[in-house]
Amino acid sequence: MTDSDNSRTLPPVTRGEFHSFVAASLPTYPELAASLTGPLEACKGDLAFTIWHEWCAARQHVIESCLRQQGLETKLLSIVGSPLQASEAGKAADEVGYSEALQEERHAFALEGEMAETLWDTPAESITGATAKLHAVVTKWQPSLISDEYPWPQIRSVIADLLKIDVEMSFSQSGAAT
Repeated sequence: MTDSDNSRTLPPVTRGEFHSFVAASLPTYPELAASLTGPLEACKGDLAFTIWHEWCAARQHVIESCLRQQGLETKLLSIVGSPLQASEAGKAADEVGYSEALQEERHAFALEGEMAETLWDTPAESITGATAKLHAVVTKWQPSLISDEYPWPQIRSVIADLLKIDVEMSFSQSGAAT
């Protein structure tokens, strides 16, 4: 399957930016966002990290497509007002762009799902890669950012631990190199 959306060039991500992004998405550990930033090099050697970055772009496209579809759905309902015949509703949907937005949303979800499956199937080669995979699981499946249902707080705790370990290892390696 060829897809022009999948050929976008993504900006480079530094490990510090990765830590900030992931930590910020863990509301149980907001203090991590400030402590995990720094001019660290990107984790270029880990394919899981690279795929996670592409998955994030696909996930963002899902969010944007969903918001667009919901906005057009609201507009369509305000135009229609009351139940119409199927042909009249279809015509109104086409006029406001709802049908196209719904198709785009379905495509975005399919692409994001494919990227997620690729990520799950790719072995992590670093703490950063493993953390990225866990972050994707939490982002994709937890019912809310602050869900207290098992196992989400526990998984967020593991992610926070991995981020701390990665920072400590990075600083000890950079300190040893000087």
